[in-house]
Amino acid sequence: MISTSENTNEDVVIIQDLVKNFDTTHVLKGLSLSLKKGENLVVLGKSGTGKSVLIKCIVRLLNADSGSIKVLGNEITELKNDDLNTVRRKIGFLFQGGALYDSMTVRENLEFPLKRMYKDLTKAEVDKKVIEALENVGLPESIDKMPSELSGGMKKRISLARTIIVDPEIMLYDEPTTGLDPVSSHEISLLINEVQEKYKTSSIIITHDIECAKTVANRIIMLQEGKVYKEGKLSDFEDSDDELVTSYFKSQNIKNTKTI
Repeated sequence: MISTSENTNEDVVIIQDLVKNFDTTHVLKGLSLSLKKGENLVVLGKSGTGKSVLIKCIVRLLNADSGSIKVLGNEITELKNDDLNTVRRKIGFLFQGGALYDSMTVRENLEFPLKRMYKDLTKAEVDKKVIEALENVGLPESIDKMPSELSGGMKKRISLARTIIVDPEIMLYDEPTTGLDPVSSHEISLLINEVQEKYKTSSIIITHDIECAKTVANRIIMLQEGKVYKEGKLSDFEDSDDELVTSYFKSQNIKNTKTI
């Protein structure tokens, strides 16, 4: 039986002793963390620390070698395909590259997941959801454009619209600001907060962008060598004298007033 999440104080994702290897390369080495309902959890770490591998294991795009991954009360590592797909429908995944279909218009890109997941929707209902999703990311005028006509920041926004259009409970963001100019990066960070507030999502944001972390984080986890190195609020990192932590934070005057 598939579990759901109702308690606002509960952990919606619980990962314990997660191990993932690629041949002789050990990427995740017994990693444990949790995501609370309604929070934005930022996961920081240098390249190769296992950040993207982590979120791919959460939705089982990659199979963990060992450990436990519970999402909305369901043990992901043990689910059969039908049950796994049911849980995946509650998770939105914003890929690093955006992953829009180049041969489809913006409208068709947004219609695609709706028609696949909700086959009984009328055309009017689909149109309403598409327009609402585009308005939520500030791009209603782009509805009939092709991806090739969009800037990098616009593509990220459209990808986010396509993700939220199916009303996910959990959002996974893989380097959402990579490749964007500072203004577009800040706009995407603000949109992540707007999604959290409007859709009451619980989110894991994989990033190396400190300004993004500053804007969106309720809590931060830093990975190092496949494990959680440090966990806390931004102020805990900013005030730390740890050499690895200061390599991220001391060089920047970072303040964060975000609470949960």
